[in-house]
Amino acid sequence: MTITVENTMWRGEPCYLVHANSHGSIDQVPIGTSVTAYVGRSLQTFEQTHYEYVKIPDNPLDKKTLIVLDEDGTYSVKKTESQGDEMQRTDKYFKKELFQGFISEGSNLLLQRIMVKRGVPEDMTFVAFDSTTSLCTSSYKMLGKSERRIGLQQVHAVGLNRTIHSVEESPTTWESYFLSTGHLASRTQLGSGVTMTLSRIPEEHQITNTDLSEETAEVKPLKWEEDMQLFSRFLDRKAELADDHATYMRRHPELRALLADFLQFLLLRKPDDVTGFASEFFGAFSTAAPSVPSFARSSPGPARPSSMP
Repeated sequence: MTITVENTMWRGEPCYLVHANSHGSIDQVPIGTSVTAYVGRSLQTFEQTHYEYVKIPDNPLDKKTLIVLDEDGTYSVKKTESQGDEMQRTDKYFKKELFQGFISEGSNLLLQRIMVKRGVPEDMTFVAFDSTTSLCTSSYKMLGKSERRIGLQQVHAVGLNRTIHSVEESPTTWESYFLSTGHLASRTQLGSGVTMTLSRIPEEHQITNTDLSEETAEVKPLKWEEDMQLFSRFLDRKAELADDHATYMRRHPELRALLADFLQFLLLRKPDDVTGFASEFFGAFSTAAPSVPSFARSSPGPARPSSMP
């Protein structure tokens, strides 16, 4: 099982690209699932592709579900299921209002990371899809701490339950355990007997001996780009500064001309000491600079503009 989260853009909107996949076998029959999702800063799903397969000999099963937020605000859900020579396709459309609080498989991975660190609010439910892509409710419950084995190492993890309360089917529950870094260590669908486990311990969780206990845990550096709230503030501040700088440039058009002149002189002279060259060039515009006749120097320093009579 591998999971990656990256910062990206979806139709000009800042978002997270979540990619998760797991592959294994049951009784020597290959099985697997893959999720690729574009999730907004507020955990809104913009687009998601969910692929599942069971490679039964002579009768393979494949399921693919595509969720897309269309430009008119409607969610289109297209599901294709094939088994053997038979194929079935269903298309559904939902108004955006019905998806308020909707948690897809991709956004669920981000939400669970937050809950593991901040806890699960009481009596909070969300909207989700059941196995028939019908809208229903989902709920979460903390499981506490436990030790899990990843490879040859025992690591501390925090458990979390997610239950899908289908209207037509029995509830389905997934039991997940997360490392202190927020990485998903294992995931089990209760009753299925199948457990997906992290293939290797992430580099930021690697230690020389064993996991640090709570009493001896060191203060970890803040990774603000992985905190959705802090990263959202960063983007807002970045946009604010860009607008402020653009406004200043419009009010002072001479700035572009000045910088263009400097670059032109710099590329013509090609001095070894760029810093000294810049100091001499811009020093000529200082009122405190001594008056020097234009082109008085033959060295590769910048020519000073002559003073007007």
